[in-house]
Amino acid sequence: MGDRELWLFIDFGSTFTKVVAIDPATETIRARVQAPTTVSTDITEGLGAALRLLEREVGAGATYARKLACSSAAGGLRMVTVGLVPDLTSEAARLAALGAGAKVVGTFSYKLPASDLARIKDLSPDLILLAGGTDGGNEEVILQNARGLAALDLAAPLIVAGNRVVADEAAAILRAGGKEPVVADNVMPEFGRLSVEPVRERIREIFITHIVKAKGLQAAESFVEGILMPTPNAVLNAAVLLADGFPGEPGLGELVVLDVGGATTDVHSVARGTPTDAGAVVKGLHEPYAKRTVEGDLGVRSNLWNVVEAMGAQAPPADPEISPHAFRAILERFARDVTTTPESAEEAAVDAALAGVAVGQAMRRHAGSLEVFYSPQGPLSVVRGKDLRGVNVILGTGGPLVFSPRREAILRQACYDPAERASLRPVDPRLYIDSEYAMFAFGLLGEVDAKMAVRMLKRYCRPTHEGVRDGC
Repeated sequence: MGDRELWLFIDFGSTFTKVVAIDPATETIRARVQAPTTVSTDITEGLGAALRLLEREVGAGATYARKLACSSAAGGLRMVTVGLVPDLTSEAARLAALGAGAKVVGTFSYKLPASDLARIKDLSPDLILLAGGTDGGNEEVILQNARGLAALDLAAPLIVAGNRVVADEAAAILRAGGKEPVVADNVMPEFGRLSVEPVRERIREIFITHIVKAKGLQAAESFVEGILMPTPNAVLNAAVLLADGFPGEPGLGELVVLDVGGATTDVHSVARGTPTDAGAVVKGLHEPYAKRTVEGDLGVRSNLWNVVEAMGAQAPPADPEISPHAFRAILERFARDVTTTPESAEEAAVDAALAGVAVGQAMRRHAGSLEVFYSPQGPLSVVRGKDLRGVNVILGTGGPLVFSPRREAILRQACYDPAERASLRPVDPRLYIDSEYAMFAFGLLGEVDAKMAVRMLKRYCRPTHEGVRDGC
C-alpha cells in the first residue's frame, strides 16, 4: 500500500459535512476538515467543498481505498415508538431506537386512540417501531395498534418488535394496509428484560435501504461505498470499542461519552450500571449496557434560550466579567447563526458556560437515581436506571467541548455532586477529550478493522490537560 493511499470517513451532519482522512499504514489521522452541509439543495455540494479543503491538507495526488459515511442530515433518523406500558415496552422501544442512532420524536403507549394516530401522522416519522406485550403476554393491544397504523396515510416503514406470538399477525395486518413491515425479536421478551440488539440491526438495515434515499442522500452514494448508519450510532459504536477494546487490544473500561452540539446534547454510557450500594434494590427496566439518550432541548445554538434559562444564577459567566448587555449580545449572535464559533475570550466563556449547563443537565437525565426509604428493618436503597458512580472515564466530543479552552471545567459538570446524592453520576472519573473531533470516523473504522479502531481511539482520545488542535 502506498503511503498516499488513505481511508476516508464522512459525516453528513445537520450543520457541517465532516471528512476525516486516515492513513491505515501508520494508523494516523492525516487531515480533518469540514464544510457546511447542503442537503436542502444538493448534498454533494457541501461534500465537494469539504473535499477541496481536504486536498489542500493531503495534496492532490492522494487516493482513497475506502470511503465510508454516516449521516444525521435532514433531521436525522426521525422515529416514533409505540408500546403497551410507558415504563416497560414503550420505554424498551424508545431505548432501542435511541441506541440505533434515531431521533425519537414521539413515544406512545396503550391502545392508540384517533388523536394519537393523528399525532403520529402529523409527526411524519421516517420509521415507526411497534412493540407491546412480552412473549406470550398481551396480544390485543399490539394487534389493535397495527390495525390503526395500517389505516394511517403514512409511507414510513415499520418494525414490529413485540409479543412474538402475534408479531407475524401484526405484520400481516400492516402489509394488508399497504405498509412495509419488518419483524424483529421482541424488545422485551420477558418482564423487565431488554433485547435491543436485533431491533437496532433492523433499524440500521432500514436506514441504509430506505432512509438514505428519502433524505436526498443518494446523490453522495456514487462517491462513497455506503452510508452505513446514523451518526449517533457511529459514535456509540466508537464508545463501545473504546470501553471494551478488542482481543489483544484492551479498552479503557466503563465510560460515558458526552456529545455537545448545536441542536442536541447526547449522552452515551457503556456500563453495566450495577448498584454500588450493598443491598440496593433495582426498580424498573434493567437498561442496556450501551445506552444513548438525546436531549433535544439542550443544544447550545438551536435551543440556546432553553440552556440560558437553565443557567439561572450562573448567567452571565463571572470569568471574564461580562456585562448583562454584552452577554445578551453574544447570545443573540450565537442564536442568529448556528454555525457561529467564539471569536473572543468573552464569547469563549459564554460558549463554555452554555456547554457546561447542557452537560450537567443531560447527565442528570441520563444517570440513574437513588431513593432511600426507611422501614422497621432499617433503610432501603432503591435504584432506578444505571448507577454510573463507578465509571472510569468521561469523554467529551462535539465542537463546543473539543475546541473549548475550558473543556475540563465543562466535563466536570457531569460528575457526581454530594449536594445531589440522588443523581448517580461518575464520582472520580478520568476526563478525556476526542482531540480530533473524530469519534464518528472511529465508529465507522470499526466496521472495517475494529482492532485498528481501538488503537486509534486510545491514541486520539486524550486526557483533557493534553493539547487539542486549534480550529473547528
